[in-house]
Amino acid sequence: MKRFHVHLHVDDLDRSIAFYNQLFSAQPARHEADYAKWMLEDPPVNFAISTRGSQPGIDHLGIQTDDPAELAAMKASAEAADMALLDEGATSCCYARSEKHWITDPQGIAWEHFHTLGDIPVFNEAPAVVAADAASACCAPKAPVTRGKPLAIGVKSSGSGCC
Repeated sequence: MKRFHVHLHVDDLDRSIAFYNQLFSAQPARHEADYAKWMLEDPPVNFAISTRGSQPGIDHLGIQTDDPAELAAMKASAEAADMALLDEGATSCCYARSEKHWITDPQGIAWEHFHTLGDIPVFNEAPAVVAADAASACCAPKAPVTRGKPLAIGVKSSGSGCC
């Protein structure tokens, strides 16, 4: 099974948790000082919020797979569609260890495809980053961005002149 993933940046975590608890009629499956995640079954959604990021709003969208074969099939589809792909492989982010890759849609929205391998006690295990980097994208930004996971190259254009 695949699960839709949404990650939002919020200004006030406690207020947002209270709102989403009511909206989903459920408590977070994971709650940290800067992060909360609901693993909803109906509809199947991995919905996460955090105070990490430069401004409130959508950080990235994604699809979480239940097994490595589903992730490999999604990667093959992205490559066959001639999409630019950032393959992180095994990585840690959002209090989890995962295998993942990223693509960017024509509007510049980052899409994460990932398979979670297990929980970790920290947001990520990357070395400390400078404040400017820490204020940008969710998982491991190394270049200035305002939203989502950065890619070194954009999605290949279909000839429309965008991207």
